Amino acid sequence: MLKYILKRLGLSIIILLGVSLIIYVLVRCMPVDFIEQKIAEINQGGAQVPQETIDAMYEMYGLGDDSFWGVLSGYGSWLWALCRFDLGTSFLYGNSVLDEIVSHMGVSFAIAFIAIIFQYMIAIPLGVTAATHQYAFRDYLVTVLVMVGISLPSFFFGRLLQDLFSLKLGWFPFSGLEDTTKDMTFIEELGDYLWHIFLPLLALVVLGIGGTMRYMRTNMLEVLNSDYIRTARAKGLKESKVVYKHAFRNTMIPIVTMMAGILPTLFSGAMITEQVFDLPGIGNHALKATLAADIPFIMGYNMFLALLSVIGVLLSDLMYAVVDPRVKLA
Repeated sequence: MLKYILKRLGLSIIILLGVSLIIYVLVRCMPVDFIEQKIAEINQGGAQVPQETIDAMYEMYGLGDDSFWGVLSGYGSWLWALCRFDLGTSFLYGNSVLDEIVSHMGVSFAIAFIAIIFQYMIAIPLGVTAATHQYAFRDYLVTVLVMVGISLPSFFFGRLLQDLFSLKLGWFPFSGLEDTTKDMTFIEELGDYLWHIFLPLLALVVLGIGGTMRYMRTNMLEVLNSDYIRTARAKGLKESKVVYKHAFRNTMIPIVTMMAGILPTLFSGAMITEQVFDLPGIGNHALKATLAADIPFIMGYNMFLALLSVIGVLLSDLMYAVVDPRVKLA
């Protein structure tokens, strides 16, 4: 086990180096940059920026040399700083990228964690019941509802929830995370947070159920058609015992594969949903930085996601041995 983990860690470092190079080159090849946007804003105000000032700004932000060796040198400097856990200073927010990620990560984590729990609590039973009642009315009903959820874009569904439950019914706040106009106790603040995040949670859960449910249904159908399931039924075992004791456990390995993406999902934030509901999460923060061509933040944020993805895949591989004792890691 230890040998396997060390081997995977070494491979992960190589993967992260390759990802960092690809991300840096792509970001430096963006059609616009932070300086161009700032100059355009100044020009719209009627002022003219001298070329000397523009060149000085490019040098100050480390974007002056766009040649091959200039980009390579910039990548080397950024990589050396990354090894020292220095992600640089955000152009847009004027603060350390690492501090910005940490300070806005909690909101995204809390919402994503609750949403994933409800997503799996709903999707797995729906997938099982759809598989055990294949081609029945229950199967068609669940499939149609899930397909509707999959087909809805997140921004459209979010606006639909806001229009119905906030503007027309007035049951929930339109946007934001808290009501700053009132002095509340801790319990009242907690209830206010839950009241504000209900609609974003609903959007994430409904839009996330579909893929997990269909995945569960497909795997369950494959297992239910296996020889050992027919043998278990031939022995006279109850259908519930056949489904939940013998079949269900063998559907967990594909589900564990899906769970490799949970770790980056928990901390990365939902960009569109957070932007629609104006939540101060890391996803909304990253979207604003991307639109502003904030290179340090974009680089730091994407490397953060890459690291979480690598860790998630490693944990997923280790979970195989827990779910299925036949799997041996070497």
